[in-house]
Amino acid sequence: MRLEPGFLRGSYPPLVTPFREGAVDLDALARLVARQVAEGSHGILACGTTSEATSLTIAERNDVVRTTVRAASGRVPVVAGAGAASYEESLALMEGAERAGADALLVVTPYYVRPPQAGLVEYFGAVGQRTRLPLLIYHIPGRTAVSVTAETVARIADRLPNLVGLKHAAPDIDLVSELRLRLGPEFRTFAGLESLSLPMLAVGAAGVMSAVGNLVPGPVAAMCRAVSEGALAQAQRIHHELFELSQALFFDTNPIPLKYMMSRLGLLDGGEVRLPLIALDAERRARVDQVLRRAGLLVETTAGKGVA
Repeated sequence: MRLEPGFLRGSYPPLVTPFREGAVDLDALARLVARQVAEGSHGILACGTTSEATSLTIAERNDVVRTTVRAASGRVPVVAGAGAASYEESLALMEGAERAGADALLVVTPYYVRPPQAGLVEYFGAVGQRTRLPLLIYHIPGRTAVSVTAETVARIADRLPNLVGLKHAAPDIDLVSELRLRLGPEFRTFAGLESLSLPMLAVGAAGVMSAVGNLVPGPVAAMCRAVSEGALAQAQRIHHELFELSQALFFDTNPIPLKYMMSRLGLLDGGEVRLPLIALDAERRARVDQVLRRAGLLVETTAGKGVA
């Protein structure tokens, strides 16, 4: 599948899903999308890990993708996370995302079942044939308990013309180079670990899907542009400026700290998460506040709330 040169390149932040009293707050989500567009993100990922996708129903996930597409209004592409442990559920999510107008699909390796590599070839070959959209594999072994090898990705690509990329959320930087050498520079590998975004970009990743882009979309997009333009010193400076923020995202399970940060900056009305996630505890809230202050993002008001 031939892609436009700028498509699926750069910063595609995986947006959080705002909740209000347990329900998805679609109006708040639309505002988050508008902010991403205004601040220079190259695209948006809906229903990724950061969105608490596995805690949403299929109908809610379809609503999130539909709202994201409408709010983006064609100004930036929307990638929809559309995978599940169940083959049939993955198909339903893919069909819903396609109907909603998503520009590409991100399908996670089936979690919990721990399929063999041959099973992954058959699985992605089967689901990929059921969509006309560009497809990316979501490789996140820390959550799924299964890794995918470069050889397996190449075997899938041989069978699936619309396999165009992979989100790589694991510390194996070699995989970025292996995929580039096997599948060429047009294969879009996205860095999915915040602290390794720059190293992966430097060895050939096409972009990043970084949760820190929820907080500071502009700098993350600027880092991607700097690498693409060969301005590595500038990219390194941005990487170091973002490093502590990126680490703070994992003071607890993502997106618990992120939603707290966004609420402190006035980007969310509260940092509500769904069970089995719970709110950030007091000790970690204090640590996060210090990080936000050092980053120059948090200004205390008399009401005790923070603004960017």
